[in-house]
Amino acid sequence: MKLEILTPDKKVFEGEVTSVTVPGALGSFEILNNHAPIISTLDDGKVIIRGAGKEHKFYTKGGVVEVIDNKVTVLAESVIEK
Repeated sequence: MKLEILTPDKKVFEGEVTSVTVPGALGSFEILNNHAPIISTLDDGKVIIRGAGKEHKFYTKGGVVEVIDNKVTVLAESVIEK
């Protein structure tokens, strides 16, 4: 599936991934391929990206995640790569 992480200033990440864990407002949740369409608010916290045998971690400050047709878009106020 395709993942984009965007802030008001720039595109932080774009690429193919196998899973994404995000800090949802009601707790962290994982998004896998063929996930049902969803829009959720995000709390401050870690976004963990897994793909091609690698793992990337980002810390986001607030935002929204949208999943539709195997495309995940994270819109965050700010992002710091860990």
